[in-house]
Amino acid sequence: MVRRRIFLVSIVLILLSACEGPDPIRIGFMAGTTGRGAELGIAARDAVQLAVEQCNEHGGIRGRPVTLLIRDDQQRVETAVQVVQELIEADVDAIIGPMTSNIARAIIPYLNASRIVAVSPTVSTQRLSGKDDYFFRVNPTTDESASYSADHQLKSEGARKFVAIYDSGNHSYSENWLKNFQERFVAGGGQLLATIPFKKDEHQSFSTIVQAALVNDPNGILIIANAMDSALICHQIRKNDQGIIITMAGWGATERLTELGGKAVEGVTTVRFFSRDCPNPAYQTFRKIYLERYQKEPGFPGVNAYEAAQVVLTALDAQKDKQGLKASILSIKAFDGLQGQILFDAYGDVKRSNTAISIVHNQEFVDME
Repeated sequence: MVRRRIFLVSIVLILLSACEGPDPIRIGFMAGTTGRGAELGIAARDAVQLAVEQCNEHGGIRGRPVTLLIRDDQQRVETAVQVVQELIEADVDAIIGPMTSNIARAIIPYLNASRIVAVSPTVSTQRLSGKDDYFFRVNPTTDESASYSADHQLKSEGARKFVAIYDSGNHSYSENWLKNFQERFVAGGGQLLATIPFKKDEHQSFSTIVQAALVNDPNGILIIANAMDSALICHQIRKNDQGIIITMAGWGATERLTELGGKAVEGVTTVRFFSRDCPNPAYQTFRKIYLERYQKEPGFPGVNAYEAAQVVLTALDAQKDKQGLKASILSIKAFDGLQGQILFDAYGDVKRSNTAISIVHNQEFVDME
């Protein structure tokens, strides 16, 4: 009788286990989804959620559903370190994120120690280039964008004397971008009269910062900051000078800039790596679905995050027995992006060829090239 009960219990447990289905693929997502620069993280989170849902609608990864574990790193190094450890302990198969360069530099030692791949949508500092690690990115490095921006200013009949205002809180990105811009701009005959750093946590007055910039009598101002801070800086600039040229790094070129900046950001130029009007069917389909679901444009954070998710999902699906995700990505090497091919080199740095300049016109980003 006892043996029969044990046998029946065993059968029940087996049946329950079968009903539960296969273990899910766990993918972590980390980005700053709260705070002043949250528009990057929110757009990316929404895009990654969409990619995961679409994957599950088509059967998941080899019949296994994909579960997304979302974490807010608050764009703080201390929080990011806690978050990446949480995701590692949760046994994730990969991480999508982070969105900023300082955070990426802080978490890479943990990725390497655990051999977990992270694919960032937007990190672009050169300080992470050429390293054999577990960090990948779908965004080109700062040297490409900053040099392109400098060349545009030199070719146009505009400013030759610039002052730079930059967020030193994300110094791995902003100082690297500024260095590349300065080298190309000065070599071409331009002048960088002054560089003015600020940190959003120090509650500095943008009015005071702009006054310090304008006292140098520039005919152009370069802003390297998130969209909210860039918009506020533009308001202060336009209160003092309606005609001065303003250009920006790509970090702040989200729809949040035009929403908060209004007339103050009209005529502002920025480097872009994707076109909001790209006719590529893959992009147009994604954009339509994203707009219908979230009632907003995905912008570059959403587009890049969706592409990063597709890299992870595609590589996981293509994994061979006992092959790590890093090896799978590097063996595939070339992935189809929404607006062109994503080509990784041996170090996980990306090669893309769609760099151009956009200008804000009637509260929209318009391609100039």
